[in-house]
Amino acid sequence: MDMPFREARPEDSVGLVPTDGSAPHREDLSSKIKEQKIVVDELSNLKKNRKVYRQQQNSNIFFLADRTEMLSESKNILDELRKEYQEIENSEKTKVKK
Repeated sequence: MDMPFREARPEDSVGLVPTDGSAPHREDLSSKIKEQKIVVDELSNLKKNRKVYRQQQNSNIFFLADRTEMLSESKNILDELRKEYQEIENSEKTKVKK
């Protein structure tokens, strides 16, 4: 079975929401991290001969994509999300200490 994966959309990208340490932003980021972990796991567990499709932005059109490239991209996105989440955590800890 071929697995379609949607392309990362601008609203998914890191840094679009102000990082003022607000709880809603942290919760949103946490849910995006969970979602991205699932994408990475799914891509990691696919057999080598499986096809992966990327959804064209703002469309219902899918294009064939390279599985290893998609996996690498997904891991990078996950790392960026984790980094931003950690920065929020650290900024909140410093606010508490002050």
